[in-house]
Amino acid sequence: MSDQNENPPLGAMTPRRKPKPHVEEIGGRKLKPSTLMMGHGFDPKLSEGSLKPPIFLTSTFAFESAAAGKRHFEGITGKRPGGAEGLVYSRFNNPNQEIVEDRLSVWEEAEDALVFSSGMSAIATTMLALVRQNDVIVHSGPLYAATETLIAKILSKFGITFLDFPAGATPEDIEAMLQKARDIADEKGSKVALVYLESPANPTNALVDIEGVAKARTNVFGDGEDRPPVAIDNTFLGPLWQKPLDHGADIVIYSLTKYVGGHSDLVAGAVLGDKRWLDPIRAMRNTIGTISDPNTAWMLLRSLETVELRMTRAGENAAKVCAFLKGHPKVEGLGYLGIIDDPRQQDIYERHCLGAGSTFSVFIKGGEEESFRFLDNLKIAKLAVSLGGTETLASHPAAMTHISVSDERKAALGITDNLVRISIGVEDADDLIADFEQALAAV
Repeated sequence: MSDQNENPPLGAMTPRRKPKPHVEEIGGRKLKPSTLMMGHGFDPKLSEGSLKPPIFLTSTFAFESAAAGKRHFEGITGKRPGGAEGLVYSRFNNPNQEIVEDRLSVWEEAEDALVFSSGMSAIATTMLALVRQNDVIVHSGPLYAATETLIAKILSKFGITFLDFPAGATPEDIEAMLQKARDIADEKGSKVALVYLESPANPTNALVDIEGVAKARTNVFGDGEDRPPVAIDNTFLGPLWQKPLDHGADIVIYSLTKYVGGHSDLVAGAVLGDKRWLDPIRAMRNTIGTISDPNTAWMLLRSLETVELRMTRAGENAAKVCAFLKGHPKVEGLGYLGIIDDPRQQDIYERHCLGAGSTFSVFIKGGEEESFRFLDNLKIAKLAVSLGGTETLASHPAAMTHISVSDERKAALGITDNLVRISIGVEDADDLIADFEQALAAV
């Protein structure tokens, strides 16, 4: 960001300087993320004393000298290590995006973060940056339908091979799959470029053993720099209820549209991790232009101030609603992390998760007809896709978000016609229970 000197010469170029140092601890006490969301990464002195960051609606930034412009472009293009040291062009960087990235890093204690125009642009940019022609991807299943489409139908056009394992696979099964992938890569003269996870899985809420995946990766590929990174979509539980970097993941991906944005009024994504993994992803983002716009970044700053409050309330509501649904005669089962029957899934939950979240699946007795009747009779909950907003949403994955997935794969992944996905919001829990009760009565 730029700032005026105390008494700059008339017509002089505004010199750049860095914001004041971040205050991350007081008296030896490390400040919590919820506190840092109120000011981390922004110095009001750099913006005329504005308490909140302004929206920097500019496509380009003036350089203080030609030499500075050269140096900034050397950093942006990767000609010089270390990245940009100043603002250049809003396809590369902008104050709003940089502040959001600083604050997102706090939640995961990540070295670096990047924001994108959507969750899918974050996923696509990551894969385009890390995967080369004829490489192999190993991923868990199910994935968000668009992610599966990207891997199976788009990247496959470039000779990319993919192997997948079910979310609940054992470490031994995962290791066998990674070894198979390595054998295929060796035959093709390529490499296993990426291990991609989604946990909890969308929409079944099945958990992946991140630690088990990381250990299996080491057993097959060793600890060298050339081993494939483990990336994970943490949208369902992050940033409050799961921190995958603590359990062996290298890259964490978000649809910020969901809990972080949290008001169903923006679309954005993010990638977090060590700079060595994010530098090539940043370079790809700079090239193809998948960065978030300044206005959306500004809205994310607003949302990050209340993300802990919103997620906490939604999680408490979900626990109450699921306690009601569990015993209802027209409910066949629940895919809710607060009520797990499988001992292995419970073990993963206890090791990896800090909360059960507020998005779950409810299995209505019957099939599509009964599920549609339930959905059509909801009065408070909105019939819409997405999740993590302040309002409660309900949808039918088999007929909506995952309709492009083949019937055979949906059956294999447990995406059935009686599965309804619920995302609980911050309304009154008893009102939500009353809404679900009357909607189930109509089934």
